[in-house]
Amino acid sequence: MRWSDFAPLPSPDFASVLAKQIGATHAQLTCSGTAALVVALTTLAARSERREVVVPAFTCPLVALAVAHCGLVLRVCDLSPGHFDMDPDKLAALCGPQTLAIVPTHLGGRVADVARSSTVARRVGAWVIEDAAQAFGARHADGTAVGLVGDIGFFSLAAGKGVTIYEGGLLVSRDAAMHAAMDRVANTMQSPDRLLEWRRIWQLIGYGVLYRPGMLRWAYGNPLRRALRRGDIAGALGDVFARQIPLHRVGAWRRAVGARTAIRWPAHLDALHAQAAARVRVLGKIEGISVIEDTAPARGTWPLLMLLLPDQRIRDAALARLWRTGLGVSRMFAFALPDYDYLRGLVPTDEVGNAREFAARTLTITNSPWLNETAFSHIVDELRDVCHEGRVRLNSSPRVELSVCLEGRIQ
Repeated sequence: MRWSDFAPLPSPDFASVLAKQIGATHAQLTCSGTAALVVALTTLAARSERREVVVPAFTCPLVALAVAHCGLVLRVCDLSPGHFDMDPDKLAALCGPQTLAIVPTHLGGRVADVARSSTVARRVGAWVIEDAAQAFGARHADGTAVGLVGDIGFFSLAAGKGVTIYEGGLLVSRDAAMHAAMDRVANTMQSPDRLLEWRRIWQLIGYGVLYRPGMLRWAYGNPLRRALRRGDIAGALGDVFARQIPLHRVGAWRRAVGARTAIRWPAHLDALHAQAAARVRVLGKIEGISVIEDTAPARGTWPLLMLLLPDQRIRDAALARLWRTGLGVSRMFAFALPDYDYLRGLVPTDEVGNAREFAARTLTITNSPWLNETAFSHIVDELRDVCHEGRVRLNSSPRVELSVCLEGRIQ
């Protein structure tokens, strides 16, 4: 963000600017990405007696809270092995006559396979809502913007998402009748809240001041380290949310700030993509590490680099070296959805082994332009070391473990 973004100057309509960038005919601004999902689900629930919503077992906990807020039933689908997409066979088995919507997720700016979800949805008569909260500006393989392949798409405009008004969301649909229905629901559900809007204004100003290299250690680093000292992984990642979901209108000043910031977004995406391409090639040479990429020619937004390490022990060893360094190394979410204590009763306790393994092996690296080559090289060296040490331990231990197993069988 630039200081000029905050000036009280005339600006184009924020939602219209964003809609034009992704090729949508219309976009509905909401107070958060979660509020956008609530509006979408409420709109669909009014059209059907179906009550089940199917989501990936590894996604943001706010998705589960939004489903619960709407009085709907959450179903969690396990992932495909080694990926964030839902397993197609398990998805097909989960969906049926009570399925209202399927919610594929474009995780970490990577582009999900929405076509699979659409095929299942058509078979059972459900809708598809693209969760593009982390992927505004990403494109499917045919060039269509994410959010416009499913029946509905929603984005987050929260802090750290690129285009931001500190808290905000956006709803799109390629169907004009669906547009109109969601507009009506949003206008009914979102009423002015001056106190909360003033709070968001000051938070946005604080974000503009603090979200820069010299200040991030105070705004983000210190709270992170305190949470880690308590052993609170979910708290360190910001995965713990209140059950109450605010629903209010976004004020004119924040909309103007967003519009001025959004004009620079396409150029910023090009820079992120070029930097990611170079760094993915480097990371891909480390034995044992898999980088989650888009299936060409799909083009994600690359806010971060998402890696799968060989196992949880190696991933945790890497985090022990890098998480507290302030270099932007972290995790996506703490757990698979069924494993959050505070979501018990809202999330079914299904067996989701692939999602749990994905959560245990995932590590993320910021793709911010602020991460210079020296810092990135340090991260690469540390990852190479922990992977090498992990292979050494693995190669030295099987004979002992096999001997113990054989002795046990003999006894």
